[in-house]
Amino acid sequence: MFIEGIFLQGDLQNRNGRMYPMNVLRKEVQRYNENHVKAGRALGELGHPEGPTVNLDRVSHKIVSLRESGSNFIGKAKLLSTPMGKIAQNLIDEGVKLGVSSRGIGSLNPTREGVNVVGDDFMLATAADIVADPSAPDAFVEGIMEGKEWIWDGGVLRENIAAKTYKEINTLVTQRQLDEKKLDLFNNFLNNL
Repeated sequence: MFIEGIFLQGDLQNRNGRMYPMNVLRKEVQRYNENHVKAGRALGELGHPEGPTVNLDRVSHKIVSLRESGSNFIGKAKLLSTPMGKIAQNLIDEGVKLGVSSRGIGSLNPTREGVNVVGDDFMLATAADIVADPSAPDAFVEGIMEGKEWIWDGGVLRENIAAKTYKEINTLVTQRQLDEKKLDLFNNFLNNL
């Protein structure tokens, strides 16, 4: 399972009273993509600890892409089979709307209006921790299953075999083979009831 959505937002004040200029984010995301995402080291946690260190015992996901779109950065992360990753996946399966929040270090430059503008020295520790209430207004993500079709079967999510069956049926040459295959599939269905 993956999560995907807005991970970072630039040029607007977030709920923490901070504003990340796009030029600062763009530069840091480029560095983060090179040093972390491409190297398979872009990890995030379930929850949002205070410090900049990523705690391996709390890792829930690995960020696999981060790209600019307007004044946002759209991210995609794979939920891992860690205890925290499984919790995140179960929350999504149960319909919980999750958000993400970046974590980093850098200077803040306060304005007269009370906004703390993040300085040029900003460095991401992670582009996204999974949180219930993100500081960036639109940093909510969707859970997506990739590469497979899934169906609900008695309250359990199971891989859909329809695509495989459809392909098998379409490769059969004669009507007789098609009729035999349909009968086999029907019998298998009855046996699984």
